[in-house]
Amino acid sequence: MSGSGSRLIGVGVGPGDPELVTVKGVNALRGADVVVVPVMDTGERGRAEATVLHYVPAERVVRVVFALNERTDRARREAAWDAAGERVAELLRERGTVAFATIGDPHVYSTFTYLAQTIEELVPGVVVETVPGITAMQDLAARSGAVLTEGTEPLTLVPVTAGAAVLKDALAGPGTVVAYKFGRLAHEVAAALRETGRTEEAVWGSALGLPEESIQGAADLGDGPLPYLSTLIAPARREGGRGGKL
Repeated sequence: MSGSGSRLIGVGVGPGDPELVTVKGVNALRGADVVVVPVMDTGERGRAEATVLHYVPAERVVRVVFALNERTDRARREAAWDAAGERVAELLRERGTVAFATIGDPHVYSTFTYLAQTIEELVPGVVVETVPGITAMQDLAARSGAVLTEGTEPLTLVPVTAGAAVLKDALAGPGTVVAYKFGRLAHEVAAALRETGRTEEAVWGSALGLPEESIQGAADLGDGPLPYLSTLIAPARREGGRGGKL
């Protein structure tokens, strides 16, 4: 079936604070025929959905189940993805313009990337667009005062779902290191910071912009698990005072 006239718009809705959705993002959400929000198979309201509902009435929001928490059963995960893709394709054929809300940015560790690839196969001729969103590392930097980069410093972003060894390698290198999704490995992250001498300046945060927000120095990281969507910033080692890296 042709997707002529169909548009799929990936909208980054930021890390949780509804005020951090861009004006362009709000306009895309409100202008779409329907807004799809990804939900886990547990049925609980996700962060993207909670943010969208500040701008779009519930009757124009469609929940689509993605097995976002399925990491071990590949067949089950792929079956859930296929079903989700078919549902979104169906909405595109019926409605025309579908916005897909994703936390953070659509091009940074987002479910939207996979969805767009699936939809392009299912709905030939569909136009795929994205609206960038504020990332968790930007929000944590703003709320904590941690400077992400100065001068010629590199910036390394590591998803700790890949294991703490990858993070340790990054921390041993230059520049600022940001870690995402490290809640379940908080103990290993704290150890990697200590072993590389990066604990003192590092900061972590979770539920940014929400009532249950928590922002602490990494030295205060306990041994227990943290919320899955926790973010860590370990700033570059800086000497020379103001503008020392310029």
